[in-house]
Amino acid sequence: MRRLTYLPIEQIKIILLLFVFLMAAGCSGYHKPDVPQIDNFMPLSPEAPGSKPPEMSTAKGDMPPSLVRSGEHWLTLEGCVLIALDKNPLNRAAKEGVVAVEEAVGEARAPYFPTLGVRSGYSRWQRHAFLPSGVPATADEIGPTDEWSAGLETRLTLFDFGERRAKLQAAIAEQGMAEEDAARIRQDIALDVHRSFYSLVAARENLLVAEKNLARTEDHLGLINTRHEAGAVPIADVYRARVEVADSRLELVRAKNLVRLTSGDLNTAMGLPVELAVEVDARGEKIGSPDDIALDQAFDQAVHMRPVLKSALQRIAARRHRVDEARSAFGPTMEAQGSYGWRDDEFTPEDEEWLVGLSLDLPLFTGFSRKHKLSRTKAELRQTEAETLRLIQQVRQEVWTAHSKWTESFEAIQAAGVLVKDAQESMRTTRKRYEVGAGTITDLLDAQTALARAEAMDVAARWDYHIAKAQLHRSTGALLGGTQ
Repeated sequence: MRRLTYLPIEQIKIILLLFVFLMAAGCSGYHKPDVPQIDNFMPLSPEAPGSKPPEMSTAKGDMPPSLVRSGEHWLTLEGCVLIALDKNPLNRAAKEGVVAVEEAVGEARAPYFPTLGVRSGYSRWQRHAFLPSGVPATADEIGPTDEWSAGLETRLTLFDFGERRAKLQAAIAEQGMAEEDAARIRQDIALDVHRSFYSLVAARENLLVAEKNLARTEDHLGLINTRHEAGAVPIADVYRARVEVADSRLELVRAKNLVRLTSGDLNTAMGLPVELAVEVDARGEKIGSPDDIALDQAFDQAVHMRPVLKSALQRIAARRHRVDEARSAFGPTMEAQGSYGWRDDEFTPEDEEWLVGLSLDLPLFTGFSRKHKLSRTKAELRQTEAETLRLIQQVRQEVWTAHSKWTESFEAIQAAGVLVKDAQESMRTTRKRYEVGAGTITDLLDAQTALARAEAMDVAARWDYHIAKAQLHRSTGALLGGTQ
């Protein structure tokens, strides 16, 4: 009859405690994730005590030199771009993305080095001994016995049919992709700042236009009241003039709100709190003719400098190396391995053991997975190449559109300048005629409306020109120049 062996009560307690510990460790995985609070990411309000943003500090030493003017904080366009590149979360995310792929390159390079590890363990076991008939044995059980072990293990891949090299080259290409994507994001941020900056300046000039128009309508209302009291014009002219004054005041309200909105847009583009009060230096740049830029050279510059196309080329390189990686699965892998350690039935084992050897691994059949993987990577490569051709067309179209818009805005500036002069002269002569009774209220108000419209068109044309010029520089990849 088979002899039953019972474990001592102390070992049973240890096993039970170990079981409880493992159960508790397993249950810990059912806890909810540690989600951060949104308040941890909120920017400090400028009105809150001690919440003065660093870039708006009252000390000149805390401000870039280009932002300090006559003891006050004036943000130039260049200064706004510098703040955006420092504070905008998109740029920070792009930088961290580059760091992440740099670490991925390190991961891809790691298989070229040997791995080294320490192992140790303990077990208590008992096994039944199945012996051939006729072999004498004192017992049919081995154990129970303790087994303690400790040692070092190392492993090094000697040959893998190009898999490590392909993975490393693909990782380096993906690092180039991330760097070019970061450059594209910086240019997009700079373009957003240009648009917001010029829109704010245009909104403030439109506010001045609205204030001047309101002053004109109130002056005209005074003139019409004087003539009405003299019996020269009917009361209907007074009412029409009052309507124009009310409409001008409404336009002034809209112009003030537009300044608030565009100021918030600029703050957001710079990565600052939207409610932060800023002052901008609105010195206009020189107005140049679009003929100064050759369209053929702009096309060539865009194709060679745009980060989106450089990133596409890096993506093609990465896809090609992924094809090499998939092809390497058809070859053998050779590894060297070794270990040295001790094993015994005591807590401090003394019996030495070691191992040195080579292993060769060559899969013969994997369910056609290697074939499908190779076909998939080749298709992805062809897809990326086709997408790059489409990107080239898109980049050239952006240059064409930006250049056309720049040409339009330049011509609009010339036309708007003439329009303002003619509208001012029309306003002057129409008022004189009305003062002597040779003109009607309709002529006066029409001339007033035409002048206000002409002044607004002049403001829009001048600052649209600068926005279109920035868009053209961005489309050719030269918006940031040497500040990338």
